[in-house]
Amino acid sequence: MIARLRGKLIERGLQQVVVDAGGVGYLAHVSLQTLTALPPEGHEVELRCHTHVREDALQVFGFVSADEQRAFELLITVSGIGPKLALTILSGMSVSDLLRAIAGGDHQRLQSIPGVGKKTAERMVVDLKDRCAELQLPGGVTAAVTGGGGTGGEVVAALANLGYKKNLAERAVERVLKREADRGPLGAEQLLRAALAVVQEL
Repeated sequence: MIARLRGKLIERGLQQVVVDAGGVGYLAHVSLQTLTALPPEGHEVELRCHTHVREDALQVFGFVSADEQRAFELLITVSGIGPKLALTILSGMSVSDLLRAIAGGDHQRLQSIPGVGKKTAERMVVDLKDRCAELQLPGGVTAAVTGGGGTGGEVVAALANLGYKKNLAERAVERVLKREADRGPLGAEQLLRAALAVVQEL
C-alpha cells in the first residue's frame, strides 16, 4: 500500500496529479481542495495517500492534510459512497463545512453536491454524525490558489466530471468569466473554484 508520496510534481490536471518519486511517476487523484494547496509543477510536494485496490485497478488518492484524508476515509465507509464520489464531495465543500452539515443534519446542503441524493445524504448523517467529533471540525485546506493554465472548456469538462449538467456548467463558467473580465485571465483552478461557487446558485 502507498501511504505517502514525496517527490517532484511533474503534472497537474484539474482532478489528478503526477508525482515523480525516485524516478517513478505516481498518479494520484486529488480533490480541488488539495489541488489548490499544491505548488506549481517542478516543485517538491508531499501527499498523504489512500490506496484503493479493486480487482481491475489500483488507485491512489492524495491529500495535503490529515483532516481531509480522514474525512475521505470516513465518507467511503458510508454505503453508496465510493472513492470517486467521496472526492467529488470534498471538491464541492471544505472539510469543516462538510462536517458541520453532517453534524447539523443539513440534508439540503449535502444534497447540493452532485451525486448525493436524499438517501445518501440521510445515510451520511446517520452513519457519520457521531464520528464527526473525531475531526473536531477543522478549518480545512485554506491555502491560496496557485496558478495554472486552462480554458473555459476544460473547466466545463471538469464540472461535468463532478456530476454537474453541461449546460449548467457552461452558464456558471460564462458568469464567472463575465464577472472577472476586468481582472485579467483566470487560471483553470481559479476558474473552477469560482464556477463551483456559482453553480450552487443556478
